[in-house]
Amino acid sequence: MEEQKKNPWNKTNQWNEELDLLHSIIRKTNLIETTKWGGPVYTYNGKNVLGIGGFKSYFGIWFFNGVFLKDEKKLLINAQEGTTKALRQMRFQSKDEIDEKTILAYIKEAIQIEEKGLAVKPQKKKAIQSELFEKFLKENPELKAQFEALTPYKQREYLEHIESAKQEKTKLSRLEKIKPLLIEGKGLNDKYR
Repeated sequence: MEEQKKNPWNKTNQWNEELDLLHSIIRKTNLIETTKWGGPVYTYNGKNVLGIGGFKSYFGIWFFNGVFLKDEKKLLINAQEGTTKALRQMRFQSKDEIDEKTILAYIKEAIQIEEKGLAVKPQKKKAIQSELFEKFLKENPELKAQFEALTPYKQREYLEHIESAKQEKTKLSRLEKIKPLLIEGKGLNDKYR
């Protein structure tokens, strides 16, 4: 018996025919197919426009700047309300739900959005203040120098690690545990990178 070929963009491998149909529709546009994050992503002038994939209970198309689409047919959803800013999904549960004309109209509008340069700008994270950490660095000038030599991203990781503890004794324990890392000039999560 021939082993069924797995597709990286079909997480459950149950939507082969449906995803092939979506691919065939998208290929009628001037989008360029690439692979990003293990799945197919279609780009226009180097910008991500849409991707497709299959999941346990649905398959679909996601528009990277879908928030700007008019969505007159009310087909798009925000998968994580309050978290996801720009991405919108068009979900299907059967091949019968796929309307080529509608999909092509949404894709055409998504391309126009890219041509206009519309995009949601990432929000800057609020700076983390830690009196305990500042006092710790004042008392340890060598560690302070090592900390200040780290990138802002790595500095933030340390501050979040300390400030995410609820009790002061936990914060103090974490400060002791990060000393060897700071002495070596390492970021908190460098061992995972």
